Amino acid sequence: METIAPFKEVIDEIKEKGGDAVKYCYQCGKCDTVCPWNKVRKFSMRRLIREATFGISEIEKEEIWRCTTCGKCPQRCPRDVKQIDDMMAIRRMATGYGVFAGPVKSYKTIASGLSGQGNPFNEDRKTRGAWAEGLGVKPFKEGMEYLYFPCCYCSYDPRLKKVAQATVKVLKKADVSFGILGEKEVCCGESIRKTGNEDLFKKLARENIKAFVDAGVTKILVSSPHCYHTFRNEYPQFKVDFEVVHVSQLVNDLVKEGRLAVSSGEYAKKVAYHDPCYLGRHNGIFDEPRDALKAVPGIELRELAEERMDSTCCGMGGGRVWAETEKHERFSNIRVDQALGVGATELVTACPYCITALEDSRLVMGHEDDITVKDVTEVIAEVMKL
Repeated sequence: METIAPFKEVIDEIKEKGGDAVKYCYQCGKCDTVCPWNKVRKFSMRRLIREATFGISEIEKEEIWRCTTCGKCPQRCPRDVKQIDDMMAIRRMATGYGVFAGPVKSYKTIASGLSGQGNPFNEDRKTRGAWAEGLGVKPFKEGMEYLYFPCCYCSYDPRLKKVAQATVKVLKKADVSFGILGEKEVCCGESIRKTGNEDLFKKLARENIKAFVDAGVTKILVSSPHCYHTFRNEYPQFKVDFEVVHVSQLVNDLVKEGRLAVSSGEYAKKVAYHDPCYLGRHNGIFDEPRDALKAVPGIELRELAEERMDSTCCGMGGGRVWAETEKHERFSNIRVDQALGVGATELVTACPYCITALEDSRLVMGHEDDITVKDVTEVIAEVMKL
């Protein structure tokens, strides 16, 4: 048996950057049995944790960047090894040394765009609110109930602008009091933090917090589960406490209160709902999107093979939304196959990242005529002919 001498300096650095829990791992391998990577290729979280324990993490290789932070392994771990924190710690170390494996070299460019323009696309910050032109959306002012924070993808991506626009139409139909900050806001910072760039996350968070506080924001409405998770669970470390609501939660409430008359329409389609990791597994929001869909007459809601807490990740979390992933290794391919397998003609979700992945998979797999991908708000808006 080979004896490995621990590298104390590296172990100390991993501990300092938040990965101290690696020492609790007793190598049971449960993390590997649930990791979605092992549905498409060989990957071992257990091995990465072991290497970190001995201070021999190979920061120059892609393996440390593969974790999508989906949350499946922490929920199964009997020793509370905190795999997500551990991977972030190792990535912080790699980022600190400026070491990025080939498929994630784009992270440096992404960081530049986030730092300079407040978004990962390096688009002009002044156009952040351009998606709302012609919709009668007002700038947020104190006294409005919600700040609607659509996220970078819904603000700039052509496909996902439609989600923000559908959301606004639904909100206006229900007479919800809301506004947007446009160029005054920046990326929430969730994904860049998962890549190990802690300094940039803090910069973005502080800039948003100042904008929110200056504008008198108390409630934030979001389209992205990643924004939801960060505002609700990570921004409090900066001594703020905003009420955060995901659009699917509010839409469900509006339907129940009778403020959205979905019963007047019909949607005779077979629909499968995909649980986003950061909405479901990380934050426990499972029923609200489903209930909103079930309220629509004619809908036939079908569950995928893996749903709720066992939902399969789309593959875009943990910063992977910006990484190069081989076409045959995309988790979203599995979800498209599962949706087709239950006879669905629409795959509905509640996350911009998931929509991005699923849209790409259905095209790459040649299923563009077999199934469509939509956000919950797009379904509601279509039913109500908005």
